[in-house]
Amino acid sequence: MHISEGALSLPILAGSGAFVALGTALGLKRLDYDKIMTVALLSSAFFVASLIHVPVGPVSMHLMLNGLLGVILGFGAVPAIAVALILQALLFQFGGLTVLGVNAFIMAAPAVIVYLLFGSMIRAGGKKGLIGGFLGGSLAVLLSALFMAVSLVSSDESFVKTAQLLVTIHVPIMFIEGLITMFSVSFLARVQPDLLGSVSPSPAA
Repeated sequence: MHISEGALSLPILAGSGAFVALGTALGLKRLDYDKIMTVALLSSAFFVASLIHVPVGPVSMHLMLNGLLGVILGFGAVPAIAVALILQALLFQFGGLTVLGVNAFIMAAPAVIVYLLFGSMIRAGGKKGLIGGFLGGSLAVLLSALFMAVSLVSSDESFVKTAQLLVTIHVPIMFIEGLITMFSVSFLARVQPDLLGSVSPSPAA
């Protein structure tokens, strides 16, 4: 899910870029550097999952895993996603540098939102953890599609049909990513439950 260069207005580019810069700084500040390897591995998983993509007009669809990054990394998902997108733009010309802030916002903002909404359920474990994982993975995809649709339509109303198609084609991906996140949470709860305690400290820390 990458927006191509030249499709968006300057206010959208500037606003999203400011959010990503602030979110990256906040994520790095709250990051537990003892678990930096976990951040690197999840950033790599996000990078690889995004390589297999299907172009749809000025955007593309693919597995994202931003919900999984969100429920595990919390605010640390912002720099993890930003780094992966920078490498994709430089190495494979996915999206582009001028739209990097928008593409990062589309992926990272939902990751933080699902962490705030479902992080406590996942840390509780059991059935609540599984439900939280499924909802987190699914909602992250839906929010990403909606954020991208709003970005396109806000820049040019001619993108209305593209935006509608974009949200529609991501409905099945919602369920797929929900299941992936749920099973990942279940697996980590058994083999390394400390990861589900959040790589980033709570805001009160």
